[in-house]
Amino acid sequence: MIRHISRLRLTAFRNYTSAALDLDERHVVLTGPNGSGKTNLLEAISVLSPGRGLRGASFETLQQHGSDHGWAVAATVETGDGPSDIGTGATPDGGRRVRINGANARSIEAMSDYLRVLWLTPAMDGLFSGPAGERRRFLDRLVTTLIPSHSAAVGDFEKLMRQRNKLLEEEGDPRWLSAVEAQMAELGASIHLNRTDSLQHLQALVSESLDDGSFPAAELALTPLFDTGPVPETSAALESLMAQRWHALRLLDRAAGRTTLGPHRVDLEVMHAQKRMPAALGSTGEQKALLIGLILAHARLVRLRTGIVPFLLLDEIAAHLDPDRRRALFSALDGLETQCFLTGTDAVLFEALEDRAQRIPVRDGRLG
Repeated sequence: MIRHISRLRLTAFRNYTSAALDLDERHVVLTGPNGSGKTNLLEAISVLSPGRGLRGASFETLQQHGSDHGWAVAATVETGDGPSDIGTGATPDGGRRVRINGANARSIEAMSDYLRVLWLTPAMDGLFSGPAGERRRFLDRLVTTLIPSHSAAVGDFEKLMRQRNKLLEEEGDPRWLSAVEAQMAELGASIHLNRTDSLQHLQALVSESLDDGSFPAAELALTPLFDTGPVPETSAALESLMAQRWHALRLLDRAAGRTTLGPHRVDLEVMHAQKRMPAALGSTGEQKALLIGLILAHARLVRLRTGIVPFLLLDEIAAHLDPDRRRALFSALDGLETQCFLTGTDAVLFEALEDRAQRIPVRDGRLG
């Protein structure tokens, strides 16, 4: 049986006062005019995973404007072991809580035992030619679908880095600074090794499909973590070296007003494998196809490594694909054997899915 969402409920989420969907294991196509709430529904599914969802929004902004109710998203996920109820919603302090099968979850990451989520949105179309920070966030989302704790590690590292920058600016206690740098080094080593390991496995899988002409293949690499010297292979050695380097860079970083070295400075380099050129130099269509190919390959990797095929949230995915590419995409989605949620303004774009998809109209925060 394909793992799928059989029931989805939203309360006070974005432009939805309330919404309910009962689904089977087929793909789900959401159609309607711009601004009707299609992307909001995808975002609701995306927050059933670690991190801040497909928009990266703070949780307090998910609340429906003017509502007195806290936002909530609940889903029933059908698995090989039977149905499981997963829910997440607002807490008074602007965070969120998670409940699984009626009980408070031990952690946000506990949702990943039941479902993994990947997405593509129009905002990601310029990923390869845009700022490095966007590519890092994209990479970290891929890693999080493999290693659910990765998202929290990135968030905690960034908080500590801001603390270090403030201590440098205020010329704070050096012992306190060393303690912060030690914590940063532990998280930084984990982040870097998670990224490199995940990228290595993804590249191996992508390389196996170089001859598949449906979507172009990518060659992936990270820019150097350090400006000079090799990166230690063990976590303990990398932690030690990071702490040493940050200690040595305190004067420079104080003058710069920022931490000038670390995993937050690394960029994801992407090459079009067949054309042997940087992805950023490709046409808009080539970059879109390359991104789709990466997501499809990573979905296969998550299945191989975790046994859970991720749900795919594909926002306005078909609008800029020619008919042949659309058919290739739909065929690839079928091959993943997972439930995919697709949005578009024109139902005609999804005709090639025939009866393999459920079609749900969306208008002004109402479904059906």
